[in-house]
Amino acid sequence: MRPVKIRVEAVSKVFGRDPKGALAKVEAGMDKARLLGETDHVLGLHGISLEIGTGETFVIMGLSGSGKSTLIRHFNRLIEPTGGRILFDGEDILGYDETRLRAFRRRKVAMVFQRFALLPHRTVIENVMYGLVLDGMAKAQAQKRAEAQISLVGLSGFEASYPAQLSGGMQQRVGLARALATDAEVLLMDEAFSALDPLIRHDMQMQLKELQARLSKTIVFITHDLDEALLLGDHIAILKDGTLRQVGTGADILRAPADDYVARFVRDVNRARILLCGAFADAGLVSEPGAPEIAAEATLEAAFAAFATGAESVVVRGADGQIAGALTPHKVMEALARV
Repeated sequence: MRPVKIRVEAVSKVFGRDPKGALAKVEAGMDKARLLGETDHVLGLHGISLEIGTGETFVIMGLSGSGKSTLIRHFNRLIEPTGGRILFDGEDILGYDETRLRAFRRRKVAMVFQRFALLPHRTVIENVMYGLVLDGMAKAQAQKRAEAQISLVGLSGFEASYPAQLSGGMQQRVGLARALATDAEVLLMDEAFSALDPLIRHDMQMQLKELQARLSKTIVFITHDLDEALLLGDHIAILKDGTLRQVGTGADILRAPADDYVARFVRDVNRARILLCGAFADAGLVSEPGAPEIAAEATLEAAFAAFATGAESVVVRGADGQIAGALTPHKVMEALARV
C-alpha cells in the first residue's frame, strides 16, 4: 500500500456570484441543470473524495464537461474550491498564505499543459531553465539541470532550437523536461498528449511510462481517452457531470463497473490491453522448447504478439526472475472470457 500523497475530501466547486449559496441548494437536492436554469450558477464538482498514492500515476478521466480539468486545477490552487479540503502529505494547502502557496507551486507541483505553453522567442534550453532562473537559481546550475532533463526526454542536440522548429511531440517533450527540471514531487498533466497525432501520442505515452519507471514521481494525468487511461494509470477515477462515479485499477473497473454509465464507458475496451499475463499464467503448463518469454507484468495483448511469431506457448517470468508459468492462445482466450 503506497503512502497517500494527495487526499481530496468532499471537494465541491460552483461557479457564479454566490457559490456558497448555490452549493447549499445542491446539498439540499437541486441538480446541475436546475441550478443553472434557476440560479445561473454552474456546478463544476460535487463531493469529490479520493486518495492519490506517492509515486503512482493516477488518471482522472471523463468526457467534456465532466469536471476533470477543474479538479486538477484545485491541486495547485489555480481554482479554489467552494467546499472541502485538499491535503498534500497530510497538510491542507487551502490554508497556505500567498508566500507559502508560491513556494508550493514552484517546488512541490509542476504542470504540463495540453498546448505546450512554451515561450516562442526562447530556445529549448532557455524554456527548460526559465522557471529555475526565475526562482533564483544560478544560471550555470540551472543550465546544468536543464541539460540533464533535456537528455532524459531524448532531446539532446536540440538545446539551441526554437519551439517553431520542433514537431508537436518534441515541443511536448520540452514541456515535460521543463516540469521535470523543477524536481517537483507531483506532476499535473492536463490532457498533455491530446493535441498530438496518434503515433506521436503513443510515443509520448511510452516515454512517460519509461520515465515514471525510473523516477517514480506522483503523476496526476487528465484524459478523456479510456485506452490512454488504461495504459498509463495505476488507478483511474471516472467523473461524470462533476461527480465521481468510480475509482479503481483498470482491471477493477473493467471487471466490475460501478454503474450503468461506467459499464457503457468501458463496453468496447480491448481487455487484452490491461489484463496482465502474471494473473493468468498456468504454473502447471510446460512450455515448448525455445518458447518466447514474456514478463508477468506484460499485458495479454503483448502475449498475442508473441503468438504471432508462430509459437504455441509463451513462458511467463516474474519480477523475481522465476518462471511463473506459461500461456497458450487457448489460455489467453479463457482469461478474456472470464472478465
